[in-house]
Amino acid sequence: MKTRKPSRRVLPWVVGILLLAGGGFGWWRAHGADAAGGAASRAASAPGGGRRFGGINPVQPVSVQAARRQDIRVNVDAIGSIAASNTATVRAQVSGVLQRLNFEEGQQVQAGQWLAQIDPRPFQAALAQAEGTLARDKAQLDGARVDLARYRDLMAKDALPKQQLDSQVALVAQLEGTVRADQGSADSARLQLSWTRVTAPIAGRVGLKQIDLGNMAQASDANGIVRITQTRPIAMTFAVPASNVPIIAARLHADEPIPVEAWDRGGKRRLALGRVASVDNAIDPATDTIKVKAVFPNADDALFPNQAVSVVLQRETLAGVLAVPQAAVLRGAQGFYVYVVNADSSVSTRVVTPGAVDGGWMAVEGALQPGEKVVVDGTDRLREGAKVEVIATDPAQRAGAAAAPASSADSGHSRRLDRLPPAEAEAVKAMSPDARRAWFKAHRDQRDADSPR
Repeated sequence: MKTRKPSRRVLPWVVGILLLAGGGFGWWRAHGADAAGGAASRAASAPGGGRRFGGINPVQPVSVQAARRQDIRVNVDAIGSIAASNTATVRAQVSGVLQRLNFEEGQQVQAGQWLAQIDPRPFQAALAQAEGTLARDKAQLDGARVDLARYRDLMAKDALPKQQLDSQVALVAQLEGTVRADQGSADSARLQLSWTRVTAPIAGRVGLKQIDLGNMAQASDANGIVRITQTRPIAMTFAVPASNVPIIAARLHADEPIPVEAWDRGGKRRLALGRVASVDNAIDPATDTIKVKAVFPNADDALFPNQAVSVVLQRETLAGVLAVPQAAVLRGAQGFYVYVVNADSSVSTRVVTPGAVDGGWMAVEGALQPGEKVVVDGTDRLREGAKVEVIATDPAQRAGAAAAPASSADSGHSRRLDRLPPAEAEAVKAMSPDARRAWFKAHRDQRDADSPR
């Protein structure tokens, strides 16, 4: 089989195509590369060098805050348990039918406040009987005393045997003892009657009732009628490391109040503010801690007995120390350090010694001056000498954050206003946004109606 040779008429076309491709490549080498290089040069010479967020030595956006001197509280964190200052179970002191409950569950009551009433009639009868016996015996005593006085007059005249006088003296003494016993019985009956009116032994919050009306209230009932817990003020106990004992003891001896804050278990909401009342008399050797008792006014009843809370004890206050935001302090091979923004928008590292933290600010020591700006956000790509651009810490305050993008309809309206007579344009601008849109819609509909089909 013979191989078919290419037609000679195809060769001129192939040669022409190759020549055009070579000429195009040469033109690009002469003009396109130079244009691309010029564009790159212009981009490099523009502000930021076209390398704001990339390239060699990029300019990093960072947020800063100035170091300052302020008071820093040294706090001790712990877990505390709330306990009532006093607790009392209100029991009936005499047995009887419960006629009345004079309180609402959960109510705050005062000491001596009337809480319940037990049927008083049996005790009123017993009191009346005791008082009757007392009156009878008093009358007998009064008669015996009159006879004794008469016998003494007769004895003085030798008209009465001495034995009869002695017997009358003994009778008077006997009746005096009987009257005293009757008086005690009457007083006891009166006391029993007063106990039918049940009152609060202490001030505090009453709990849930333990007996219903109409039931027999027994003096021996362990649950009683109701339970009262004194929650104003309320106490809290917690343990702190024993190393805090010298400072706490010194402040207590100086009658200096030591603030204590009670927070919810999540540490997000402060429940109450109180002070340290006392410390335990011994350190627990097993945990090397000591128990502390704090007292809270609890006027808003935010704390309840047996409640577990997070505790922040303000051990002391460091006055006028140098402080920076806690987020600015980093840790590296050289220890703790911060990035400081220099006047030429470059950053440099300063080694610092961290201290106590209070409200997001940390006390530091080192080669740092008040007023110097430290980087708090954007430190992940920074290096010594890097160039930075300072932006606002709050994203809502950054440039352009508050600018709302203009809609296409608003842009079209603005262009149409430019074509209106000045007086009519001002009238349209004075309209509300809804009225302005309606005016433009009507104007557009009229225009469409007038246009030829």
